[in-house]
Amino acid sequence: MSTQPNILFLLSDEHSFRCMGHVTEEAGGEPVHTPTFDRLAGQGTVFTDSYCLMPLCTPSRMCMLTGRNARECGAWDNNTILDPALPTLPKVLAAAGYTTCLVGKMHFGGNLQFHGFQHRPYGDLTGRTGHQWEPLTLLQDSTESRTMDAGITAIPESKLQDEVVATETIAFLREQRHATPEKPWFLCASFSHPHFPLTSPRRHFERYWPHGVTAPRVPAGGDAYNHPMSVGMRQGFKVDRIGHEEMMRARAAYFGCVSYLDEVIGDLLLRLEADGLLENTIIVYTSDHGEMAGEHGTWWKNGWYEACTRVPLIISTPEQRRQQQAAGTVTTPVSHAALFPTLCSMAGVAWPATLPGPDLAAAVRGEASVDTLPVFCDNLNPRWGEGTEFRMIRWGQYKYVRFRTCESLFFDLANDPGEQDNLVNRATGATQEALDYLATLATESIDFAAAAQEREESSTRLQAQYAFPGETGLGNHYLMPSGQVVEADDTLYRPTVRVADPAQVYADWPGV
Repeated sequence: MSTQPNILFLLSDEHSFRCMGHVTEEAGGEPVHTPTFDRLAGQGTVFTDSYCLMPLCTPSRMCMLTGRNARECGAWDNNTILDPALPTLPKVLAAAGYTTCLVGKMHFGGNLQFHGFQHRPYGDLTGRTGHQWEPLTLLQDSTESRTMDAGITAIPESKLQDEVVATETIAFLREQRHATPEKPWFLCASFSHPHFPLTSPRRHFERYWPHGVTAPRVPAGGDAYNHPMSVGMRQGFKVDRIGHEEMMRARAAYFGCVSYLDEVIGDLLLRLEADGLLENTIIVYTSDHGEMAGEHGTWWKNGWYEACTRVPLIISTPEQRRQQQAAGTVTTPVSHAALFPTLCSMAGVAWPATLPGPDLAAAVRGEASVDTLPVFCDNLNPRWGEGTEFRMIRWGQYKYVRFRTCESLFFDLANDPGEQDNLVNRATGATQEALDYLATLATESIDFAAAAQEREESSTRLQAQYAFPGETGLGNHYLMPSGQVVEADDTLYRPTVRVADPAQVYADWPGV
């Protein structure tokens, strides 16, 4: 057995920091049932104020895997292709002797589908978005249907992609231990929930609907409600048409999706623990971005709000789970930029010196505090209208958002966690000093015009150079032992129907 720790990296999509049972109402939490995450939090180090580097699926994952801010790794939008010249966490770990594996989706673009992962038994292997739509939507992701059709899934549980991710994770790790038990491993199990479609098994949805769901923590309104980016975001996601009941039902469905994910990960961890595969394994849980879920009168992501930029982050060591090391809580703001150097540090592997970091390994072990440093989160694509590109900076209790041409925003989150009071023109004393510092830092650290030029040039070059050849097919695939890549969801979307009406075929059909 290797003396280096294994790393199980559990990644979800669109999980708001609020929706964890151990996040209290006073800390902004929602009443969501998550016993697995709560247990992991009690056996690990919780980073309460952790931020993604870009609040959108593909760019966030690119930033996370490279340990770099959006401009530094060319993470512009969901069509971006990751430059293969950049070092990634799995590349560095593989070069250091780790077996690296990705199970599930990662939103890699074009014909670059590994980026240092040596194995990909299941996932979005053709560069097409690996989400699993309900069969009745006919694979058409209508923005309106995201909330209108929220509720109970029509997909058998064994076919739900998160169940497949868990099953293939267990299978891979058992085979890896059989074949090369002397090698440490890094496995990223990447789940789809709680990302839309907002559907889950009945028991999870009905836990919250109609009596267990709460209204959004932050209402529509505040100083930034009519900001050009806020208006553009609501218009782009077509959320003004969502009535109260539809909103509440969709929120209940989102809560259900979180609880379903918690159950799947709980089953996965129990099986891995029973197999002894967690004895020398660091467990990480985080999400690529959050979810607005009706806050500020909007939904989804790709904005500067806390609900879509702030994400769960738990790192649990074997010593913590054996109670040889205390569990901990870190309230100093951090970001996904820290994951690359931190995990390399904990694995005893050197990481690129150019990474911004920081290394949080000592904080995970409870040996040191985390320095209060500026934390960045960017959107360098004018998706919500001309000039709406932004750089968000969280520093201590303050949050500053600089836009390319729109008015800046500045909040004191300690006194205004709902981001209602823009203090740009009303700050005094120490708050004014913080505003001056952050405004200067934002101006000096980001050049929106240069970023726009780089976005155009790099996107054009990489998309032309690494286009996926041929048909991409559906979203999820198996990479067979033979090397063939085959569709995973034909039985859902292109089934061979043997019986259309059971009552016409089975003499003892119970009619349920």
